[in-house]
Amino acid sequence: MENQELSDNPAEKYLNPPFPKQDQPAPGTEGNLQPKADHGEESYRGNGKLEGKRAVITGGDSGIGRAVAIAFAREGADVVISYLDTIEDEDAKTTAELVEKAGRKAVLIKGDIQEEKHCKHIIDTAVKELGGIDILVNNAAYQMAREKISDITAEEWDRTFRTNITAMFYLCRAAEPHLKPGSSIINTTSVNAYSPSEQLLPYAATKGAIQNFTANLSQILLMHNKGIRVNAVAPGPIWTPLIPSTIPNHREFGKDTPMGRAGQPAEVAPAYVFLASEDASYIAGATIPVTGGRITI
Repeated sequence: MENQELSDNPAEKYLNPPFPKQDQPAPGTEGNLQPKADHGEESYRGNGKLEGKRAVITGGDSGIGRAVAIAFAREGADVVISYLDTIEDEDAKTTAELVEKAGRKAVLIKGDIQEEKHCKHIIDTAVKELGGIDILVNNAAYQMAREKISDITAEEWDRTFRTNITAMFYLCRAAEPHLKPGSSIINTTSVNAYSPSEQLLPYAATKGAIQNFTANLSQILLMHNKGIRVNAVAPGPIWTPLIPSTIPNHREFGKDTPMGRAGQPAEVAPAYVFLASEDASYIAGATIPVTGGRITI
């Protein structure tokens, strides 16, 4: 990240708001994001925690997904990077290059996870190109800030649910037959599951659903002795291209956290590494909050 402040104080580790006002069409791109986000490009050091693993990451082109892809690769995993549209081609290519620079294989898959057929295609491609799947990260999401419920169209409500939670079901169902004991599913929920934003009604509702889906699926798979752990990460306000492209008042983004700043994708990725690794072998149905101090109880 440009102009990064070096400090042992977590509240001062990165620049605080205000951010410059910027307009991007959704879902936004890393190239147009100011200031640039930190995905761990220079800082993340791997320790072989995921050596030989094969991971699928939706929304892996930018933001949290990019940071997770970098971390997984540097821990020894090959990565399938799923992303939505042509506007994200450059971001996806950059993420793939960072994975390959770490000595791991990167596979790019473009398409809309609202469609069950495409979700199956992602899993089938991962099995074909990587030889199997050990980790599924359901990270892709859609949001749009609205002031009033009357501003939310039925189409937008449906799109939010189909992208954020229905696709998660499609992907988990398609992946489950390929996941061996010791595999891991990690879902991205949000601090909005605990403290919903009044501007993000559909998004916050899906994040609450993801919380329940994670806990429930975890129990189902354990009860059937599948040996597959299902957990979630709940990020707080994290500086990604999605923010200026969907939230009009993004200049003060993250200021209302106890740390007084937005988090960076690089600060979230280690939670995914932990949950995917053997370090978390006794953790299932849990959510790790990465919220800048916002309470999630």
